[in-house]
Amino acid sequence: MGDLLLVRHGETEWSASGQHTSWTDLPLTPHGEEQAKSLAPLLAGRTFARVLTSPLTRAVRTAELAGLSGTSADPDLHEWDYGGYEGVTTDEIHRTRPDWYLFTDGVAPGPEGHPGESPDEVGRRADRVLAHVEDALGEGDVVLVAHGHFLRVLTARYLGLPPSYGRLFQLATGTVSTLSTEHDRPVVAEWNTRWQAGS
Repeated sequence: MGDLLLVRHGETEWSASGQHTSWTDLPLTPHGEEQAKSLAPLLAGRTFARVLTSPLTRAVRTAELAGLSGTSADPDLHEWDYGGYEGVTTDEIHRTRPDWYLFTDGVAPGPEGHPGESPDEVGRRADRVLAHVEDALGEGDVVLVAHGHFLRVLTARYLGLPPSYGRLFQLATGTVSTLSTEHDRPVVAEWNTRWQAGS
């Protein structure tokens, strides 16, 4: 059984400012591009059975700069649809909903085509991704290049936890995390790994 490597895309203007970003297709900042390039040594010299990315530019570009080849886009790797909270920070939401928490409350409806998603809806997408890569994991390691909140929910589901438990896995931009197995049981093997010069 191979490992499942999770790559969160590099920094964008909105990830730096804390604005919720799902369908808004922002490019990486210069710092985000450097973060993506710095992932290459962590991924070099390995053979992957499958490399999947979110279809959004920030994920595709991160995969490219990290030196990943043979990628294909999977729409199920899209970030959580934030609906009416697209581009809005948590602090701004708390002005009218002081107890709001994404992982339990979901989001407000958005414009046409973006109704927003509940935690369970995101969890079902994560389950589809995990089912989609199951055979490839039997052949070797698999890489998913995607987004912070979605990958946190996917981690919860990989571990057999409810989608809301994604709240336990803070995930930084420009990092690699590894989901693996121990005694045939799912585990987190590494989390928020960055390349350290001289390592």
